[in-house]
Amino acid sequence: MKRVLSVATSDSGAGAGIQADLKAFLRCGVYGTTAVVATTAQNTVGVTDIYPFPPGVAVGQIEAVAEDIGVDAVKTGMLFNAGIISAVAGAVRRLGLPNLVVDPVMVAESGAELLEPAAVETYKEELFPLARVLTPNVNEAFALLGEPVDEGGIEDCAAALLELGPEAVVVTGGHTSAGADLLYDGLRFERIEGPVHSSQNTHGAGCTHSSALASFLARGFGLLEAARRAREVASEAVGYGLAEIGAGAGPVHALGGVLERGGR
Repeated sequence: MKRVLSVATSDSGAGAGIQADLKAFLRCGVYGTTAVVATTAQNTVGVTDIYPFPPGVAVGQIEAVAEDIGVDAVKTGMLFNAGIISAVAGAVRRLGLPNLVVDPVMVAESGAELLEPAAVETYKEELFPLARVLTPNVNEAFALLGEPVDEGGIEDCAAALLELGPEAVVVTGGHTSAGADLLYDGLRFERIEGPVHSSQNTHGAGCTHSSALASFLARGFGLLEAARRAREVASEAVGYGLAEIGAGAGPVHALGGVLERGGR
């Protein structure tokens, strides 16, 4: 069984973050491990508090997992501040961890800011150059470049992000009118289309996508096929979103389709 490490933050409502990552890993048939860099007090309505851990806490967890269990891929989620990002980048580089998928989480579904503004440059300088794939949504993609969102300029945006060092960029399309993801690897643009669900229950969709992408890369799929499969998993999770959980944007349900197909 392939092993995928999530380096991210805990969501007390279990819709996103570490909790969503573990559900996605299970859905994709890999063994999930975690390095928790912070914890939040949040639910479907909003984030009331963020408690970042000292950077060394992340490094200790990453080292413990790598030396015993092993790592076939890594996904990073909400890292919150420059100190944590720098420490995670250092551990990834020193340990030679493969198939790094960087999901540059900046804003929660509820609108709460999940990344300190000063941390953006650390992302660009230290973590992006280590990434096999960078997976911002369209709002994050343009925010990283300091530009207003322009759906007509997504290809140019992806190309500019690639210049920051990752091997490839996937701009996810959940916040666009068409809903298609865009993959750019420096040679070609590939639109990745599929079902679009008109659902408000999207909390954790981005975490699910990046975790699924890391899982399929760990399992040996090529980048394009892994991105296609990741979009399929994320779309299905939104389609089975749990409207009955909480009063805000309900969480996605990565295992909804599996349970239904299993007759439960």
